[in-house]
Amino acid sequence: MLSKEDVMWQVVGHEVAVALLARGLKNGKLPHAFLFLGPRHVGKMTLAMNLAKALNCEGDEKPCCMCSQCQRIAGLKHADVQVIGRDGRAEIGIDQIREMEHSASLRPFAGRNRVFIIDGAEHLSHESANCLLKTLEEPPPNVHLILLAENERLLLPTVLSRCQKLELRPLPVPVVERALIDHWEVLPEQASVLARLSSGCLGWAVDALADERLLVERAERLAAILHLSSVGRGERFAYATHLANQFTKNRESVLEVLSLWVNWWRDLLLIKGGCGDFTTNIDQEATLYLEAEHYSLRGVKTFIESLQHAIESLDQNANPRLVLEVLMLSMPKRSLLTTHTYLSEV
Repeated sequence: MLSKEDVMWQVVGHEVAVALLARGLKNGKLPHAFLFLGPRHVGKMTLAMNLAKALNCEGDEKPCCMCSQCQRIAGLKHADVQVIGRDGRAEIGIDQIREMEHSASLRPFAGRNRVFIIDGAEHLSHESANCLLKTLEEPPPNVHLILLAENERLLLPTVLSRCQKLELRPLPVPVVERALIDHWEVLPEQASVLARLSSGCLGWAVDALADERLLVERAERLAAILHLSSVGRGERFAYATHLANQFTKNRESVLEVLSLWVNWWRDLLLIKGGCGDFTTNIDQEATLYLEAEHYSLRGVKTFIESLQHAIESLDQNANPRLVLEVLMLSMPKRSLLTTHTYLSEV
């Protein structure tokens, strides 16, 4: 049964985080700075917006999501709630943080609290992160900071130590499936597939419902994985160059490609380990089982580590072409294994 907080807070899952925030609001002991950690599309921004509503809500139960304050925040039209992001740039620059600090020094204009949401906080430049420390250490009255990040290791320890951390983990697949059916009126069969493909990130499934190009794009990217597995270094390097050029224009799209690769090779690992029922790419199940026969368990595990290292290196602004070429060199060779070889790898 849904609790009162679950109904008021328009958040699917993440019950522990919601309960902590609701309790802090009720007791008047909410920290002035939060760090919401979790993968993309897991619900960090949704939770942050709900907290911003609760801090400015005019209703008896907060957030009521019905009053003028809540409605304006939901429509991104509230003068006291500001989202700061990279806007296509490599970093969140110091000028953005200085502008935020100036706004924070002013009294709330339309509501009771000013709320600043820093989306992609791990991409704060070194200068902007140090500049932010002033507000984190001595926040003005009625000012709340909410940092959203995927990788806390890329944040300065001094920033981490001044924030209350809330980790949002991927939701169980049945929870995503139920939400799609109940709140978005998705047919059960489609909801089941989208829930698996989402890897527990409801936001991705909702985006895929609204924009069918996401699924088409995903299919094209999976086709590229299969093609690269059977070609030589020349074509692999050409693809690395293509991704590197794309990275300079749209970092997020390249990181999405590599995340999809991680999911694909993780599925191969699950199949080789006898756990095929837990694969993500359920619509490619037959292909996955065929592909799994061509790789050793050790080779798959090593390449997943290479992918994760490449993603982290790109997050740290390493040379994209070099990172991606090294990744192509580390891709395991595709060869048919005998039963004896497979058992020896396990």
